Amino acid sequence: MNSQRSWIICCFFNFLIAAVMGLLMRFSFLFPLKSINYIYTLHAHSHVAMLGWVYLMIYVLVVHFFIPKDKSQKPIYNQLFWITEFSVIGMMISFPIQGYALFSIVFSTLHILLSYVFCWLVWRDCSNGRICDKRLLQMAILFMVFSTFGVWCLGPTINMLGKQSSFYQIAIQFFLHFQFNGWFLFAVLALFLKQFKNKIAVNEFRIFSTLLIIATLLTVAFPVSWYIKNSILNATNTVGVLLQLVSFIYFYRMLKPQIKQFKTNLDATAKLAYSLALWSLFLKIGIQLMVVIPDLAEVSHQIRNWVIGFIHLTTLGIITGFLLGILFQNKLLSSQSYWFKIGIKSFFLGYALTEIFLFLQGIFFYQNKGLLFGYYESVFGASIFIIIGLILMITSILKTKKTRVD
Repeated sequence: MNSQRSWIICCFFNFLIAAVMGLLMRFSFLFPLKSINYIYTLHAHSHVAMLGWVYLMIYVLVVHFFIPKDKSQKPIYNQLFWITEFSVIGMMISFPIQGYALFSIVFSTLHILLSYVFCWLVWRDCSNGRICDKRLLQMAILFMVFSTFGVWCLGPTINMLGKQSSFYQIAIQFFLHFQFNGWFLFAVLALFLKQFKNKIAVNEFRIFSTLLIIATLLTVAFPVSWYIKNSILNATNTVGVLLQLVSFIYFYRMLKPQIKQFKTNLDATAKLAYSLALWSLFLKIGIQLMVVIPDLAEVSHQIRNWVIGFIHLTTLGIITGFLLGILFQNKLLSSQSYWFKIGIKSFFLGYALTEIFLFLQGIFFYQNKGLLFGYYESVFGASIFIIIGLILMITSILKTKKTRVD
């Protein structure tokens, strides 16, 4: 379908714009720009990356893999996509100009309302696939709706307690936690599971999904503990992190019989993307296990480099890795052209280098060693590889006459 090809191109342009905003912020550390408000640009960058790239690409793939053709080709899905993109463009323009204010809040609220419509449509129309895939997708949808409760709490909290209150910060962290660890992660895992054609062991799946759901609910205690000091919160997070580890052991056991066959059907680019996703997932679990240590837990959110590195580990590593792997595996993107291959390698190189610099600088701050020599220049230079990679990929996609999406 041509409409789905245009959706994919649109998502990549959103991704590029978000990445350029990120590069601009890193440039401002080298050469301060008076015309650019760093905080406003940060809000724009995060919203466009989350809602313009991740959300909309999940939208595309869920419609493609889980909604039957006779339903997915109805005008409602195409109309909803472009209205949602309109809300993203609204945030793209309004956030850099005014930050959180009237227009940016209107467009953000519109996006949430449109996401409810999407959730309802998918819940109603989803009939493709096995019960395991669908159950994971349904959990993703529930987490998406659940996460927005945090957003709806912001208005009353500002009026009653103010922006400086702990509850205001907790409401934001509630939303982010269940977006990243609930909606986004469960959705990409559902899509990934959909790529395994043979029967999946139901018992292992049941244990994996149950433990991961409980772990996701419990680990919200970690960001809450930044604002409320209570040993029960730390204990709750520790249990959640351990359950998450056990859940992914069962995830591996569940897929192990099919892994060899699965890998034989992948080209080199798809293997690279999936490797990025799985290694990033492994690192994320490892980091969450490390911050169970009280000393690290105390400072982890205070060292901004670690916070940014962890967010990028989730968005660029795990989620984007899985999304790209699924696109390549199913030839929804043609990854055979020379420049596309250069582009994807440039993107992955930029991601890996920026993560190394961010976490290394965080370690230096933790050990009171100050700033790494050439840190800002290095992280800016590494970020350029991400931009180059995205430009080469988009150019290659536009030059490809047809992308298989049927």
